[in-house]
Amino acid sequence: MEHLPATRPTNFCDACAIRNRAICADLDDSEIGLLNGIGRRRQLEAGEQLMWEGDEAVLVANVIDGVLKLASHSADGGEQILGLAYPSDFLGRPFGETAPYGVEALTDAQICVFERKDFDRFARDHPRLEHKLLERTLTELDRSRRWMMLLGRMNAGQKVASFLLELTDRLGKAGAGGETFVTLPLSRQQMADVLGLTIETVSRQLSRLRSAGLIDTPSRREIVLRDRREVEELAG
Repeated sequence: MEHLPATRPTNFCDACAIRNRAICADLDDSEIGLLNGIGRRRQLEAGEQLMWEGDEAVLVANVIDGVLKLASHSADGGEQILGLAYPSDFLGRPFGETAPYGVEALTDAQICVFERKDFDRFARDHPRLEHKLLERTLTELDRSRRWMMLLGRMNAGQKVASFLLELTDRLGKAGAGGETFVTLPLSRQQMADVLGLTIETVSRQLSRLRSAGLIDTPSRREIVLRDRREVEELAG
């Protein structure tokens, strides 16, 4: 892992774009300074693996920018995507000895990474962070349940609609006319892989949403959500 250059400002948390949404949001300035002392920034390239399922849990991390996938593998080598991690999400399992899933960057990403043992020690000494960890764990559990429902019980149209809603919730920007704009962090092939569909099915479902006037697709990587209520009804 790369160390911070000596010329870099001591407290990189001051300029963090997701500080008010991250796991460290409730810490005061002195606590942030201490946390900053055990963390460092790291850049990941698309396709780069951060954690491996079943390996020793060495790291935990905050996502600053980019999208990563959480995945598990069956005995025959098949991959099951358990969910996606977006900016402000927390990765890894504090107080655990092994990594419960693998983590891979789907896009170029930036993370704030900590040695797990250092982070565990800090969390034990700072109850506000430990409480935040519990909140995040429960939120992650709820998201995992929704994701399993998405993959296991929804049809193709519901999957694509639900995924677009998640993307706009996490990455979207509101327009003046009530629409939501989002730049897709994934290609359509990646969307298909994440949702367990074929690229043809994903493209067909997007075309149906566009024909119904519910979305626009100015380019292959841009979505404009025009009627959220209708898309929510389609998602079930």
